[in-house]
Amino acid sequence: MSVSEQQTGRLYGVGLGPGDPNLMTLRAVEIIAEADVVAYHSARHGRSIARSIAAKHLRADHIEEALVYPVTTETTDHPGGYRGAMEDFYTEAAARLAVHLDAGRTVAVLAEGDPLFYGSYMHMHKRLADRYPTEVIPGVTSVSAAAARLGTPLAEGEEVLTILPGTLPEEELTARLAATDAAVVMKLGRTFPAVRRAFEASGRLPEARYVERATMAGERLGELAETDAGSVPYFAVAVLPSRIDARPERTPGGGEVAVVGTGPAGPLWLTPETRGALAAADDLVGYTTYLDRVPVRPGQIRHGSDNKVESERAEFALDLARRGRRVAVVSGGDPGVFAMATAVLEVASQEEYADVPVRVLPGVTAANAAAARAGAPLGHDYATISLSDRLKPWEVIAERLRAAASADLVLALYNPGSRSRTWQVGKARDLLLEHRSPDTPVVLGRDVGGPAESVRTVRLADLDPAEVDMRTILIVGSSQTRWERRGEGRHIVWTPRRYPPDTP
Repeated sequence: MSVSEQQTGRLYGVGLGPGDPNLMTLRAVEIIAEADVVAYHSARHGRSIARSIAAKHLRADHIEEALVYPVTTETTDHPGGYRGAMEDFYTEAAARLAVHLDAGRTVAVLAEGDPLFYGSYMHMHKRLADRYPTEVIPGVTSVSAAAARLGTPLAEGEEVLTILPGTLPEEELTARLAATDAAVVMKLGRTFPAVRRAFEASGRLPEARYVERATMAGERLGELAETDAGSVPYFAVAVLPSRIDARPERTPGGGEVAVVGTGPAGPLWLTPETRGALAAADDLVGYTTYLDRVPVRPGQIRHGSDNKVESERAEFALDLARRGRRVAVVSGGDPGVFAMATAVLEVASQEEYADVPVRVLPGVTAANAAAARAGAPLGHDYATISLSDRLKPWEVIAERLRAAASADLVLALYNPGSRSRTWQVGKARDLLLEHRSPDTPVVLGRDVGGPAESVRTVRLADLDPAEVDMRTILIVGSSQTRWERRGEGRHIVWTPRRYPPDTP
């Protein structure tokens, strides 16, 4: 009878929990008791944390397979480097277990925490589970253990919990910590200095807690900011607990204003830095339409207002910050492009607000969003002009349009029209036709990123003011801008980066 026709053994990935043997599940204990072979990973010194957790459940007649790593953090002369050495090790370890399984023995592979959560068992699983009957026994993770030992909620309601390996690049860690509500960073040890810097750069260090060897002998809890980097082992985690009910009292002089851009529409357009500022704020101030794009968070106060009271809104935000509140002034697109940053900084320049910190956080602009949807019409020099004559005379706008058009610049035209401003688009079109070909492509981007998104391209001569409203941005091409239909029928617009040398 061939091996394939024989009754093979069964493979189990057994989660042991975070370290305390009392946190092993009943099913884990049952499987170990039934197993013929107990396998566990260990470093070259031979000690295995997994085996020590399960020790009292091991029998004298168990066949033990110690899967000893060839390297841990040290260097290796393997021709494939560290990754190559580990790949060969996992392949050889799986082959050793396969011998037992082919012989009909039941094999239990012990795993700290949960077998499929950053564990070594998964490498056996990927190599063996398609060949043998397999069951994975979940275990309590170190994440759950750390939260339990801290005695604080980890994530509540609609909060987002992010699990991060400390081995990520420092800038990536910083961005993810800034953007999330709650987080756990694992695999500390040598990564701790970079992890701590990431917490500090993201502004989250004061909230961060430290947990070492949760539920095990030598357990240690504390503030991450006060932890000595030289004492941190691999089996430690950094924790950002739930923010709900944990907002500290603000004191006069401790507030700030962050002017944040939400992009053209919705969460997909937010930067990690902006997400972090919105989540950390005590108060959100802004035009109600833009505030509605920001998720409601327990403990935050929202102050919505009309879109025509920018100076009043800025003054209100600065007064809140002067009382010690952390304030996010919410703006659409980029706050520095025809938006709230100017209003806030103008009021902040007054003497009474001189000591209030103000930050401006960039966002995706409407021009960038519409251009990306259309192709790359802003690929060369371009000018950005608002067609609104509410704050500047039309004569100034017209002169700037002429200057930009005569310089052969691509134009991004903001605020082209509204219910009370219906003639500006037609005037701008006629003026531009004095300098541009009637066939010049014009991108009309409306509600880009939103549910009513519409992006299409028309000839400059065919631009109809009736099809343009306040939610529309126009991108008018230069003499070099190309407009073509691709194979799938979609039009693309782009402006070459190289300008013809013989062009005047």
